[in-house]
Amino acid sequence: MRKNGKTLYAGIALLALSTLMLKCKKQDESAQVQNPSPKEESTVNVAAITTFVHPSILNTQASLDQVAAEVNGGNDPVRLAAYNKVLDYINQNALPTQFYATVTVGSNGATTASKSQIRKDAILAYALALRWAKTGNSTYAQQAIAILNGWSYTFQNYAVLSGSNALQPSLEASWTTPSFVAAAEILRYYKAFGNGSGWADADINQFKNYINLVKNNYINNTPEYNNNWNASAGYARMCIGIFLDNTTVYQNGYNIIQSHLPIIIQSNGTIPEYCDRDDCVHFQYSLTAFAYAAELARIQGDNSLFTQGSNLLSKGYDYMLSAYNGADCAVCNTSSPVFPGTEVAYNYYKTANLKTLRELQDPLGWPNDRTFLGFTSYTHFNVPSL
Repeated sequence: MRKNGKTLYAGIALLALSTLMLKCKKQDESAQVQNPSPKEESTVNVAAITTFVHPSILNTQASLDQVAAEVNGGNDPVRLAAYNKVLDYINQNALPTQFYATVTVGSNGATTASKSQIRKDAILAYALALRWAKTGNSTYAQQAIAILNGWSYTFQNYAVLSGSNALQPSLEASWTTPSFVAAAEILRYYKAFGNGSGWADADINQFKNYINLVKNNYINNTPEYNNNWNASAGYARMCIGIFLDNTTVYQNGYNIIQSHLPIIIQSNGTIPEYCDRDDCVHFQYSLTAFAYAAELARIQGDNSLFTQGSNLLSKGYDYMLSAYNGADCAVCNTSSPVFPGTEVAYNYYKTANLKTLRELQDPLGWPNDRTFLGFTSYTHFNVPSL
């Protein structure tokens, strides 16, 4: 039977509506997936680096030797005050007695015991590694190793609190993993007074399994928000690439940083994330991730992230100072936390604005929410040997 025009058009419209509804349904279902399929590494860009300097996750053999010698020599009160921030963190945070197979996280400040512990332990492992590098006391190396082993042998997955962003684990993994990896770089490669840490090869391999798991299952699934999520993910992937000696992983992280730097920081230095989020923290996540990523590249002999866009990152810190002086939405003030990426940026740029920022709370310790590694006044203030 021949269909008339009206019937045909109605059928086409119904089919189009059904297709649209199915597409929307699939998008909604996708947004609720808490454990997306793992994403392996692939890149169309040729890695500029073929071999890596080690250790190099914000510190080198030379820089750790220098800061340790200045404190141990007893004649540098500025470095000693900065090192005391490392001791403060260790003294305020007990060694873990258990680890979690599942870390449950939530967005918008929602917290759990497992989320709090993995954030705390990531920075604690790093602080203990710094203490071992300074003292040569193997007790501190073994304590740091115990934390890395505890998480790498126990962790299995992330879960999400009801009502939270289903992809929150990608951000949490981007925050904690680099601090764990920074500790691991020191324990694996640094020689404290000529001696290694004693971290066993089997345990190092298990740690590699752990960081590959969180990279493939979570960090690589970071959504394209064009904000601190992407900056943090790029920095995390660069760290992981260095530890794994994987130039593809490193380059993919580098590409994320390079592409998002001019998106997150406008050409005049303005960072819309500041007033959009209406707090003094989220835009500093972006600045810190960018500063740390640029430092990772610099240690590998590449200053281009620092110089990109006519020193765009420095302009972002200029904007941060204006925010602390009450500009725009006036959320920040001079008593707001100064994140430790500021010290790393100052060590490179040496601008008057960055000097003012770092001196607001000199020496800088660790972020109050334990999202990024700290102690940069100890490791980076006036340290030219990086």
